[in-house]
Formats: sequence, C-alpha cells, structure tokens
Amino acid sequence: MSVSSPPVLQKHADVPVMRPLMPPAETLLPYLRRIDASRVYTNHGPLVREFEERIARMLALPASGVATASSGTAALAAAILTVAGRATPARSYALIPAYTYVATAMAVEQVGYQPYLADIDSTSWMLDPMRLADHPSLAQLGVVIPVAPFGRPVPQAPWLEFQARTGVPVVIDGAACLGEIVERPALYVGTIPLAISFHATKGLSTGEGGGVVSTDTDRVLRAMQSLNFGCYGSREAQSMGMNGKMSEYHAAVGLAELDGWARKRLAFQSVAEGYRRAAAEHRLVGRFFVTPEIGMPYALYRCRNLIEAEHMQQALEDAGVGWRLWYGTGLQHHAYFADAPRDQLDTTAQVAPTLIGLPMAVDLTPAQIAHVIAVLAEAARRFE
Repeated sequence: MSVSSPPVLQKHADVPVMRPLMPPAETLLPYLRRIDASRVYTNHGPLVREFEERIARMLALPASGVATASSGTAALAAAILTVAGRATPARSYALIPAYTYVATAMAVEQVGYQPYLADIDSTSWMLDPMRLADHPSLAQLGVVIPVAPFGRPVPQAPWLEFQARTGVPVVIDGAACLGEIVERPALYVGTIPLAISFHATKGLSTGEGGGVVSTDTDRVLRAMQSLNFGCYGSREAQSMGMNGKMSEYHAAVGLAELDGWARKRLAFQSVAEGYRRAAAEHRLVGRFFVTPEIGMPYALYRCRNLIEAEHMQQALEDAGVGWRLWYGTGLQHHAYFADAPRDQLDTTAQVAPTLIGLPMAVDLTPAQIAHVIAVLAEAARRFE
C-alpha cells in the first residue's frame, strides 16, 4: 500500500488501531437522574458547571478557568475569536502546521481565516516559534495555531515570547494533551488559550466535546460568550458567536469519566509500560513513542524512511494489526487544502509518512502488545 494514499482504517483487524472505552451505563445513571430532576438539558446547566470545576481543579485553575464546548473544533474556533477576532482583509491568514488533523484548518476557516501551512520541527513535530518570528508573511497573519501533535503538550513560554516579539496572537490546539498536562499544568496552561478535545478517542472523554482553558479568566469568559451566540448574562448578542455549548448529557458522561479517571489513566500507563518493555526486548527503543512522551490514546512507531514505512504497513496488515497515519501525509495532500498557501514542507514530507499509529486501548492485553511488537521487530529485521 502506498503511504501517499488516504489514511486507512482496517475494519476487521485482529488488533484494532483504536478501541475507545467509555463509562458503562450504570455509572451514568446518577447523573442522568439529576438531569431528570432539574429538567435542565443545556445552556450551562449544573452538570456542565460541575464538570468545568472538576477540570479546573485538575489543572490548578480557578473554577472560571475552563469553558466547555460541544466539540474540540468549536472550542478552538471560540479561542481564536477570543484572542484574534474574525479575519480581516489585512490579517487574513491563520498560520498552522501542515502536520495536523484537518480539524485545525476547519476551525480557522469557521472564523474567516485562510489556513497558511507551515513546516514542523523534525524532533518535536511542532511549529518552531523561533523560526516563525521573522516569517515573510508575518504582516498578514491574524493568528498562529501551534498544535500538540498526538497529545505532546506545547509549552507556553516560547509562544508568549513569540507574541511579545511579533504582536501576532496565539492559540494552542491541544486536542489530546489533557492527560499529559495535568502533571505540570504551570508549564502548559497559561494566558494563551489552550483548546482541548473530549472526543471519544481522547484520554478523557464526554463522547463528543471540548473546552478552552487559560489562567486568563477574562479570556475564558469571552470564549464562553462566543460559544453562546455572543451572549453572556443576557439575551443580547454582544460579539460574534456560535452555538457551541456542551449539553448536560455530555457533561454527565464527562463526570462519570472523571469518577473513574484515576483507574483509566493507570490503565493507559500500564499499556504504555508494556509496550516500552516489549520494545526494549526487541531493541526498538528510540523509535517507539507512548505516554508520557505523547498523549495517552496513542502509540507510534517511527520508521527510518518511506520505503521502510511501506514495508511496515504491509507487515502489520498481513498480521491483522490495525494501523493508521493519524494526520495522513499532511494537510497539503487533502483535496480541499491542496491550494492553501504554504511554506516549503520538507520536514512534514519526511516525517508524516513514517510515523505509524499502532493499536492503543486501556484494555489492550499483554498478548496483543507482544504480537504488535513482534510483528514490528520481524519486519525491521527483514527490512535490514
């Protein structure tokens, strides 16, 4: 299979690439009964507020430091509106990494910006703020969106320096990074708004949902306003907005998730440790990535080059192991973004086809882990 093809999901893989596990029905019942009793179903209800407060405590933030959203994409769009407003003719570009999921680009388009694709650093897989500080299109940038690739958190400090130097607002797309930033929130949560996802495929989920977090509670309030048709405290629209609120039912799922969060997190860490041990036994250390290097829901294998990547993908398919190129081969290869303005994307072209997503789930068994690593090890030997 050519790696230039669209990302493939092996529907009948013996070991699926991702198998999310949400809270069982019985754990939701107490929260659903509270909804029945309150007859409040949306519009910042009591369960949403409780969910926001519990997330805020996790991140050492005040209760007003979190604004929930109906999706991670809505959260990102609201965060952009909060710091940069809608695009203008003079500031029409939103600079984003070419190596990201399409949701990043779709979110910037929702608030009027044209995605401008930039290359990534070969080690971090992120935008490099130092390299961008003198970007030739700086005067046309309305906002810059660094992305936390595969949940690898983006530190605030270098981007605060970038903002101060260039005057260009920054919003961080942190989609899957919640499980990693809780260890050192002061490093990753600050005045730059951080948009996170609570999608079912993320470590902590509401099924579908997202949020904006920041130490700047005024910005969080403005994000909340943007997610509520531009209204806050009245029915008067005071700013541009959307219907991006989280429902009480999604908050119920999130609260049940939080009740079991410690166990779920330990389960992900246990699977990651199992992968690390197996990778070490087969001398694959340095080419294998799991939490805490990246987000909990991911396991990645870095191939040496395109030819090895094709070889590995075929070996995994033949062995019934699910795999995926989570970000495809870069946004520039999506038909819709084929004509997007861009820089030279040499590193993206090198990295994207070689980072293979491998099976990850809280209940991945030792036997499944051993099978995945054995397939990789055998394929690596044959390739050599």
